[in-house]
Amino acid sequence: MAKTFDPDPPRDLQARLNRLLPNIRLLATPLPLVPALRLWLLDELVDERLDQDVANALMEAPPYWSLCWASGQVLARHLLAHPEWVRDKTLVDVGPGSGVVAIAAALAGARRVIACDLDPDALAATAANAALNGVTLALSDDLEACLAEADCVTAADILYDRDNLPLLERFHASGLPILLADSRIPDLDPPGLTLLGTWQATTWPDLGEAGEYNRVRIFASEP
Repeated sequence: MAKTFDPDPPRDLQARLNRLLPNIRLLATPLPLVPALRLWLLDELVDERLDQDVANALMEAPPYWSLCWASGQVLARHLLAHPEWVRDKTLVDVGPGSGVVAIAAALAGARRVIACDLDPDALAATAANAALNGVTLALSDDLEACLAEADCVTAADILYDRDNLPLLERFHASGLPILLADSRIPDLDPPGLTLLGTWQATTWPDLGEAGEYNRVRIFASEP
């Protein structure tokens, strides 16, 4: 039997990471909660914790797209378990990071998936991860244009920065169904959204975050 080898990371994506972390490689990594999906993630913490210097660099200027955050994993698994939420629809995923939710939506049968982010690195990572998983996504940095053509909205762990809270009002103003996953605001109670449940998950690779950030809640817009 021929030996199989892991693919090399896309050169452009690897270069984007190495501007911040010169000695760290990206690895095609299966996700603990969604093992059918692989993403180009930091290779440092697949089996062990990052050393302090690397962890500090990540905290100061984190390449969010090179980790799969806890809420992204949980929401991706939710979409794959409940494909009726996106099947045959146009979905916009806001703040895709690694693209895990957008990829899951495409695999769940969405007619079209648009990943919307202002960060060109996140869009580049989303495109590379989509290719790794054999799906095609549209990319955009224009939220209003995306909302205008979407049937539903997803977002995971975009509220780490409280300045992003007004995005919830923009989602509501669109009149679209919303699925929101969050692990960053323990007392979050977004108006017009209903709590579907709470799940435990870890950002991957594991940053050793406080346990409160491993508690993921999914909210859905009220009918």
